[in-house]
Amino acid sequence: MGLEKLNNLYREVILDHSDHPHHKHALPDATHKITLKNPTCGDVINLDIELDDQDHIKDIGFTGEGCTISQSSASMMTDAVMGKSKDEALHMAKTFSDMVMGKKHPQADLDELQDAAILSNVMTFPARIKCATLSWWALQRALLKQPDDGNDSEKEE
Repeated sequence: MGLEKLNNLYREVILDHSDHPHHKHALPDATHKITLKNPTCGDVINLDIELDDQDHIKDIGFTGEGCTISQSSASMMTDAVMGKSKDEALHMAKTFSDMVMGKKHPQADLDELQDAAILSNVMTFPARIKCATLSWWALQRALLKQPDDGNDSEKEE
């Protein structure tokens, strides 16, 4: 497949997730909730997670507003982590954050990200890295029960 066709395919997947986001709803029975903001772009993600008694993600949903990248990334993230254990989801969040920063991971780890793996090209647009990682940081902070501060952006570790 030519590079232009591949870029068009990536663009279509991103736009589809943005225009028709998966799991975009609040969860009344959420066991973990967090709100994170990216003041640079105006993105807001309210993430709700319901864990079962085995610490697996039983349900996940998000609400909020933002750019195409942040909304599509949140949609892709919810698809990828549904049914995963807390530890698996935390590992996926780390893999995603590393990926968009240009760090290498085994292909099996990238495959776990499903559609979200196509956002690896975001690293070529530094201003969009925070947009892409906002929902993944929310996932990590919610699962670790770290407080939301109402005005967050990606933190360096």
